[in-house]
Amino acid sequence: MKFFVDTADIDAIRELHALGMVDGVTTNPSLIMKSGRDIKEVTKEICDLVDGPVSAETVALDADGMIAEGRELARIADNITIKVPLTWDGLKACKVLSDEGRMVNVTLCFSANQALLAAKAGATFISPFIGRLDDINLDGMDLIQDIRIIYDNYGFETQILAASIRSVNHMSEAAKIGADVATAPPNVIKSMVNHVLTDKGLDAFMKDWAKTGQKIL
Repeated sequence: MKFFVDTADIDAIRELHALGMVDGVTTNPSLIMKSGRDIKEVTKEICDLVDGPVSAETVALDADGMIAEGRELARIADNITIKVPLTWDGLKACKVLSDEGRMVNVTLCFSANQALLAAKAGATFISPFIGRLDDINLDGMDLIQDIRIIYDNYGFETQILAASIRSVNHMSEAAKIGADVATAPPNVIKSMVNHVLTDKGLDAFMKDWAKTGQKIL
């Protein structure tokens, strides 16, 4: 499973990238707002740092506007993925932009039917939102599994990009189900290393080592 980092924080991306943990980056209007930076400027800096796909989201609500904005965003770098919402106009924009050979990430997916439509429209990525489904007492992982089954049934090449990830459990469950990509905030990815038994074992080793009075260097 590929790891995308869901942030526009350059320092956070750089730290994870140095460890080989960044296969791509996703941004959205809220993350751009949080960064406090110009969308084109910060997106260009991310693209210069990361070789993989970098999602930059359109903000128009009509297909023609999304297409125009998508083409403008695509000029930033070759690894730009144009992000459009899962609306009828978004699907129209997806079809046009994907036919032009551009990567398209269709976002805000909450049903298997929506995911099926996006694949038919040529989406490179489909972004089902796990956490937001959990928020309304639905199991977001059920959606990932449903999409995986449908895409495998018919050989769709659209990649399942598990999004709205809130916890380390979301990451492992998405991996077990077979999501192609998971995009998560930096703190969630870093938290995957944590385990109470690792901490306990290391503490015991350090105490025993101190009793030997030895040094390695």
